[in-house]
Amino acid sequence: TGDWKGLRITVKLTIQNRQAQIEVVPSASALIIKALKEPPRDRKKQKNIKHSGSVSFDEIVNIARQMRHRSLARELSGTIKEILGTAQSVGCSIDGRHPHDIIDDINNGAIECPAV
Repeated sequence: TGDWKGLRITVKLTIQNRQAQIEVVPSASALIIKALKEPPRDRKKQKNIKHSGSVSFDEIVNIARQMRHRSLARELSGTIKEILGTAQSVGCSIDGRHPHDIIDDINNGAIECPAV
């Protein structure tokens, strides 16, 4: 968990024959904050940090592919919209634009989402 320093993540423990295996299961917000490449901050000193950076749309698609198995959406475009909604609540922008504008563009068909 060293490369996730300063972020809150979920850890999956698999215990078999008294041997524990640790598996990191990052949330969508943790993946977005990691994609922002901000220096790690101390969570104890600063609460409810707003992240004002910008992430590219390609990185959002990559995060959506990682989260695909946990998504409730039927298609990848729905998962991309879920990740964009998380980006909105984190407070970052996508290619300098507000995440909800990009969701509207996907709904209008102005932005094409990859099928797989």
